[in-house]
Amino acid sequence: MTTSEPVVTSYAEAPAKTVTAGGIRFAYRELGPTGGVPVVFFVHLAATLDNWDPRIVDAIAATRHVITFDQQGVGASSGRVPDTLEEAAADAYTFIRALGHDVVDAFSFSMGGMIAQDLVLAHPELVRRLVLTGTGPRGGKDMDKVVGVTYLDLVRSLLTRSDIKEFLFFERDDAGKAAGKAFMARLTERTRDRDATISITAFRTQLKAIQRFGRSTPSDLRVMTQPTLIANGDHDRMVPSALSHDLHRRIAGSELIIYPNSGHGGVFQYWEEFAPVAADFLRP
Repeated sequence: MTTSEPVVTSYAEAPAKTVTAGGIRFAYRELGPTGGVPVVFFVHLAATLDNWDPRIVDAIAATRHVITFDQQGVGASSGRVPDTLEEAAADAYTFIRALGHDVVDAFSFSMGGMIAQDLVLAHPELVRRLVLTGTGPRGGKDMDKVVGVTYLDLVRSLLTRSDIKEFLFFERDDAGKAAGKAFMARLTERTRDRDATISITAFRTQLKAIQRFGRSTPSDLRVMTQPTLIANGDHDRMVPSALSHDLHRRIAGSELIIYPNSGHGGVFQYWEEFAPVAADFLRP
């Protein structure tokens, strides 16, 4: 008599896996009940598998098959970070198809949302439902200023011996500082098979790709028909909050949530409110 293995629903315990496609070894993790349409997570600038908030991942993995992955040249994935986000979207398509999936839902944050948009535009049949958080459209106003903001906050984080995400993602008031510390603590919950950190070269390449995305001709988002949930804080310095409103106006039928007194990481600061909303939106 055979027994099935227990379903892993904790991101801290998700097994580390790899798949090779297009000459690239992609590192990924998966959890939640298998079968049906999986939810693929698209991560932010400089991030690896260890940078997803487990409170959000676990909430979605309670009912959905969740897959997180390292882009080419990041973390434990081989290869070299591509120069454009269009190429990153093509890598994502290669990865998803290598796992045998014809249709997925996409959950994205920041740079990951830019890649997810390019993926949908190139392969509209692949993505069924879309979550865009802390992100903006190609050619969005002031998006190219992300480089200056990032380097400024990098200096601030070095001077205070803090993680840069505490500055980039959260306000510097008492509530924001507390939310930042709590978020960073959650990212350390996984204690085994942790991912490799991104290299300085890869980080700079990603930054330039985002800048290029921000300075490019806007995409026609009217062709996106997927049910879409958009969320952000009301004071996003990295990808201006106005761009979330822009996405909402340009993607027909989309839903928009703006969290008060919060920045780029508003969905992480307000995870208790956001996680069940996202899980419900992505419910099979």
